[in-house]
Amino acid sequence: MSAAAIEHPFDDEPFSLTAIADEIMERHPGYRVEIIGGHLLVTPSPDVAHARALTKLMRPFIAAGLDDGDTEVLQNVGLWLPTGAEDYAIPDLVVVDADIDDHLVENNAYEPICFRLVLEVTSTNWKDDLKTKAGAYAQAKVPVYVIVDRKHQRLHVLTDPTGEKYEHHRPYSPGETVTLPESIGAKVALDVDQILKAAQKKAS
Repeated sequence: MSAAAIEHPFDDEPFSLTAIADEIMERHPGYRVEIIGGHLLVTPSPDVAHARALTKLMRPFIAAGLDDGDTEVLQNVGLWLPTGAEDYAIPDLVVVDADIDDHLVENNAYEPICFRLVLEVTSTNWKDDLKTKAGAYAQAKVPVYVIVDRKHQRLHVLTDPTGEKYEHHRPYSPGETVTLPESIGAKVALDVDQILKAAQKKAS
């Protein structure tokens, strides 16, 4: 699906990608719409395995104490991007500063400065997570970007944003353990095999 399916939703108003994004979400409840680089990214509702993986992922962050004190662990929080006038993304999972409420920009999106980590679990639009969003999050200077790559059965950790890319990009395979940078606020280890198994659809 794309925004092109909607014909002239706002004939009497100036062209606005945000308005088109709102129209898509109103007509298609459950769809996620993001604007990156002046382009609409439309994602269908996630499947159960996607949600299950996020639940498993939240546990080590919370156990490390990142959901109390100086930070919070949240899902589906809008991140305002510097890649365009109306650009924003909605990461699946984030670690943010506890004062995030003070950093609202608009359209339920918040300043990048309060994001310590963003995480995406891939869906049908896996190329967006691996390429488009990697560049956007780097430009926003988000220190750590984690991708649960269900397509290729890998977990990617990207760190040290510089310009339009991350200087360091390390893919991890099943059987490995990922220790995330302590700059997120605590030491967090992720079991790649456990996460990827949780993200797989169960056989019917």
